[in-house]
Amino acid sequence: MTSREDWWYDEAAGPLVRPYAMVRGRTRPNAPDLHLVTQVRASSFASDQTSLTVEHREIMALCARPLSVAEVAAYLDVPLVVVKVLLSDLIERGDVLVQTSTPKIPDRDLLQAVLDGVRGI
Repeated sequence: MTSREDWWYDEAAGPLVRPYAMVRGRTRPNAPDLHLVTQVRASSFASDQTSLTVEHREIMALCARPLSVAEVAAYLDVPLVVVKVLLSDLIERGDVLVQTSTPKIPDRDLLQAVLDGVRGI
């Protein structure tokens, strides 16, 4: 018999809170430049966390060390878009900092040499 506190959890299905409920129906993050590899970390000057949801607090705890957006989604086991919306909330509040890095594009000659090598196999 389950207790009244366990009504929201189903052993087979997991939590019965749907992802769109976590983000109050929002489907687009306010921070458009959040990519899979974007590094995020909790700010050392985080604001009052009493107004945050459980999911926001979990992200804050995870981001004590820098993580990619993809890693945060994997640790929370929720869809990527949900994590992006939650992270954008925290970024707007100043609780999470984004560490962007510009990907290095390989030299065209190097790419051509790799392509030629693959074709030669």
